[in-house]
Amino acid sequence: MSRNPALLLRALSALLAYPDAELRAALPEIRDAIDASRALDARLKADLIALVAEIASSDPLEAEGRYVDLFDRGRRTSLNLFEHVHGDGRQRGPAMLELRQRYRDAGMEEATNELPDHLPLLLEYLSCRDLAETRDTIGEVAHILRQLGNTLLKKRSGYAAVMAALLALGHEQGLDADAPVPPPEDLDRAWEEKPAFAPPDPTPGVAPEQYPA
Repeated sequence: MSRNPALLLRALSALLAYPDAELRAALPEIRDAIDASRALDARLKADLIALVAEIASSDPLEAEGRYVDLFDRGRRTSLNLFEHVHGDGRQRGPAMLELRQRYRDAGMEEATNELPDHLPLLLEYLSCRDLAETRDTIGEVAHILRQLGNTLLKKRSGYAAVMAALLALGHEQGLDADAPVPPPEDLDRAWEEKPAFAPPDPTPGVAPEQYPA
């Protein structure tokens, strides 16, 4: 694959959006983008297409309610990446500003009210960047995507397929349904210990260094 899979990244970004009437109208186009992609194997594509079908066949109010319950009422499945790293800590602000500046340096201005670390927004940005930056960025957040995806697997949510696809695009280790999911209190402590956009410290019992305040 010589080019950045821009259409696939936009399709994945759209799949993570609130399933309103606009998204449902775009589902056939999203399915076509997934089906045409050469960046994913047949199993991953089938899982994504199953998610498209699930959204399309669901009662609109039920689909919207499931989405809110899943992504807006629990930090372990938040689509705001820095919540998994900094929580509401003071270090989140500088990390947000740094990411927003990264977008602006690339000539991209956010057209939504979402925070810069919102995963669909990051995917929109990556769809305009080259393949090397896409893979590097996915590698930087792979530990968050994997933890989020494993949590979604345990909830038997089709949205886990999006995280699995992103990890595959970054040539990263995939999801594991048997991986332990930390309880909320452990995540709260981890938010104060892990730097954003970096893998966790591989040494057991040693907390990674924090970004400077």
